[in-house]
Amino acid sequence: MSGDQNALVVGIDIGTSGARSVAMVPDGTIVASGAAKLAAFSDDHRDPVGWWKAVRAALGEVLEAVDRRRIRAISIDGTSGTMLPVSADGAPLATPMMYNDPVSDRTMLDAIAAHAPKESAAHGATSGLAKVLLFQSVPDVFRVIHQADWLAGHFTGLYDVSDENNALKTGYDPVARCWPEWISRTGARIDLLPEVLPAGAPVATISAAAAEAFGLTPDVILVAGTTDGCASFLATGADRPGDGVSALGTTLTVKVLSDRALFAPEYGLYSHRIGDMWLAGGASNTGGVVLAEYFSAERIDELSARIDPAVDSGLDYYPLTKPGERFPIADPNLEPRLTPRPEDDAMFLKAIFEGIAGIESLAYHRLTSFGGPKLGSIRTVGGGARNAAWSAIRARKLGVPFLTVRSEEAAAGTARLALAGARQAGVL
Repeated sequence: MSGDQNALVVGIDIGTSGARSVAMVPDGTIVASGAAKLAAFSDDHRDPVGWWKAVRAALGEVLEAVDRRRIRAISIDGTSGTMLPVSADGAPLATPMMYNDPVSDRTMLDAIAAHAPKESAAHGATSGLAKVLLFQSVPDVFRVIHQADWLAGHFTGLYDVSDENNALKTGYDPVARCWPEWISRTGARIDLLPEVLPAGAPVATISAAAAEAFGLTPDVILVAGTTDGCASFLATGADRPGDGVSALGTTLTVKVLSDRALFAPEYGLYSHRIGDMWLAGGASNTGGVVLAEYFSAERIDELSARIDPAVDSGLDYYPLTKPGERFPIADPNLEPRLTPRPEDDAMFLKAIFEGIAGIESLAYHRLTSFGGPKLGSIRTVGGGARNAAWSAIRARKLGVPFLTVRSEEAAAGTARLALAGARQAGVL
């Protein structure tokens, strides 16, 4: 089956509101997709049964559109930091804690703060490790695992395997590639943590029950997945050091593929290991939230048509809605700078665009200053990518090629991992 161009792989993404799935051929082209809302199956976004039903529905849509016998591998991503305790057969033993659910026990948080290295992503009330400390006292607990681990277990019957990206916030050391010894000093039981494989590594063939349930051949492999954020990056097609991806949504997030790990916890900057490279990035408090403070979407479109992006406004803005910035400046008291305000709204909007583009440029320079590669190209996702005037201003400020995004579907990024795993396993 090596080099089989008729083969298919499947990527699955579970997000905060639903599940999506895509089928992909070896050249990276998506040939089918499916989606399902969590609300259709449960009124509680923490209900793992609802997660699985949504995944099953999204996958089922894809399987109806393709020849199931052509599928070689499946991979799945989940929300980073979402955790649950399970029994040996995968039964949830308590209500999961979502990625943004904080642990309130100060003793647990202090134990992590006292022993975790400053560059570890395990710090903070919403970290995976804090949730392990909370869940490890649940009676009969077998493992405390991540959302993606639990869903992947439905395909293999294994509920003790994770990936290097989901494990990062649980204290995993991606440089040494192990659960570090200091974790036990926090009081956490290392025996409850899953085995960790590289994202994109083959895990196991699917179980006979899964093969029968989905009408798949028994030699389909399950491939170690990733977080939803990493999957979204991979979906764009970025695959070389210096490839950057900017997400222009409510906030501005920048990520770059690096040949070395970058850590700067004071900026909220951590690195996920992807193959032989690293995905590093940070999030600013600027972005679409500032635009929405002043203009409706319709008004932005109207004013954008009047903007000449080739000529600088001469205004020096740092657009924020309130004091405080995370990245590329780490200052909880940084004041917004949005004055002087021109009488012409189009000029005001232009200056905001320029200010956000300036922050984006500074962010990529900051990543380089931490040892990252020089920015070589940018792919853009999010609503801001569709504004031609803003894009032209960004291109002028950033001075690198702007490349077309292959997909904005996180499931497509997970499918790319499935391709890598299938090739590694020799089934593609």
